[in-house]
Amino acid sequence: MKILICYFSGTGNTRRIAESFAYNLQVRGNDVQTVSIDGLTLEKKLPQELVQQIEQCDLFGIGYPVYAFNAPPIALGFAKRLPRLVQSKRAFVFNCSGEPLKLNNISSLKLCGLLRRRRFDVTNEYHYCMPYNIMFRHSDEMAHKMWETAQALVPLDVEEILQGQKHLLKRVKCGKLIAWVMRCQQWGGQLNGRMYRVSKDCVKCGKCVNSCPTHNIRITKKGKFRFGGKCLMCMRCAHLCPKNAIKIGMFNSWKVNGPYTFAQPKNEQEQQKYNKMLTKAYAQYFDEAERRINNEKH
Repeated sequence: MKILICYFSGTGNTRRIAESFAYNLQVRGNDVQTVSIDGLTLEKKLPQELVQQIEQCDLFGIGYPVYAFNAPPIALGFAKRLPRLVQSKRAFVFNCSGEPLKLNNISSLKLCGLLRRRRFDVTNEYHYCMPYNIMFRHSDEMAHKMWETAQALVPLDVEEILQGQKHLLKRVKCGKLIAWVMRCQQWGGQLNGRMYRVSKDCVKCGKCVNSCPTHNIRITKKGKFRFGGKCLMCMRCAHLCPKNAIKIGMFNSWKVNGPYTFAQPKNEQEQQKYNKMLTKAYAQYFDEAERRINNEKH
């Protein structure tokens, strides 16, 4: 079976999930290709080669990180430019966020609507917890546990997809309204993006300029950084800056700098602290995942 997985990843979490899906589909004998939609941000039309891949595949997957309980604009813009199929095609959606709140389940509402209008039959949806790149930094121990859990869940989800078992995320009450209200983050992000600044620690390596998915950062001839109004607040520039030199406007106190290793910590780590709501949500997420994993083993 030919399978195409398209994804957007701000700082690498969704990419890891997409690659895990691809690997687990490949070891089951499928022909799988993954495509990052980063470079398609500013194009009016999808490349013809990609359109052909979409039309010729037997199964289509799309992945994204959750932004304020919505899919990011880059994922929605990609879905709007998908071809309208002659015949319906099965599709699956996956996403990740830093917390396992049920509100994350509404993030795919608009995306799935766009897919269905283009005759993609969304039969499976999955959500995974991966460490934050904004708000606060997860401990190395928690990051490792999240990734280890996702790696154990993806093969089970792949098996569901291949066996034709439908799996859709449960929506919360008034989900469409909540998602619509929270979509203000998109405009807020563009406004806040203009407030980004670079500190004196910057070494002008250009990593932020070259990696920005919307080409929102540029360096003037005088060596000054300019931030435009197309920011997604994907946090890639601030998260991956080697000198922690980027200040992210009004949310600078929430900045998380430096990639996670996802490795098992060698030494005992300080216990991650959360408020009561998140502590309960994380415990429930890991307990449910462990039960499902153990059930499959037996």
